[in-house]
Amino acid sequence: MPAKIIDGKALAASIRADLTKEVAALAARGVRPGLAVVLAGDDAASKVYVRNKVRACEETGVRSELHEFPGSVSEAELLQRIASLNANPALHGILVQLPLPRQIDEPRVLAAVSARKDVDGFHAENLGALVAGRPGFVACTPAGVMKMLEHEGIALRGKRAVVVGRSTIVGKPLALLLLQKDATVTICHSRTAALGEITRQADVLVAAVGKDKLITADMVKPGACVIDVGMNRLSDGKLAGDVDYAGVREVAGWITPVPGGVGPMTVAMLIANTVRSAQQT
Repeated sequence: MPAKIIDGKALAASIRADLTKEVAALAARGVRPGLAVVLAGDDAASKVYVRNKVRACEETGVRSELHEFPGSVSEAELLQRIASLNANPALHGILVQLPLPRQIDEPRVLAAVSARKDVDGFHAENLGALVAGRPGFVACTPAGVMKMLEHEGIALRGKRAVVVGRSTIVGKPLALLLLQKDATVTICHSRTAALGEITRQADVLVAAVGKDKLITADMVKPGACVIDVGMNRLSDGKLAGDVDYAGVREVAGWITPVPGGVGPMTVAMLIANTVRSAQQT
């Protein structure tokens, strides 16, 4: 029997509907959540992501500002704009769209965003709080994955979870969130030997490496929950995840599609963090 498809688009819409009510409650207090999005360069994928985020903000009642810069922008100019956004009390969240142009020191720019407005959850202060078990703002994609698991009633206590990918944006924070739910967690990466032997032990398998169809059916434990974070553009222009969807769906118990899985949840969690920031003012 094919795996159950976890519909991230539908779940995200439900979450945004609830957030709309919270935004209305804030409006009654004279507060409107505000999000600033910083976009530098001409990366086509980044522009699509930003457009989706801005649209979702508008639909939820969150005010958004788009700050666009050419690919030739200097680091000093970006840092100056971020300092101005940090000081603006009408803005409760700041998102720096990645990747940044090559001449920019990405960690330095991300560190310049106030931890109180770091709704992307990338600041070292927020990552450190997560490690300490006292999370502030949690990175949006890992937070979205956890919401999906919760919504589907996936048991995590005592289960084996394997995260393929060790980025500070997805892999590492997600591993910490799974640990907090008492899963036994393994992180795999490009230097992991015998990857399939490890992934076949997973009750929950998350692929987040950016390599199309890396995870095949023979690498999946029958009945496992498979979460595909990947978003890869194929030579024919179509999108594919890190999981061979057609093959793995015949083995897994649950699976997320690409598109329509994790992506919409990431945007929903961004809005949730922005609303939470506004509520704390």
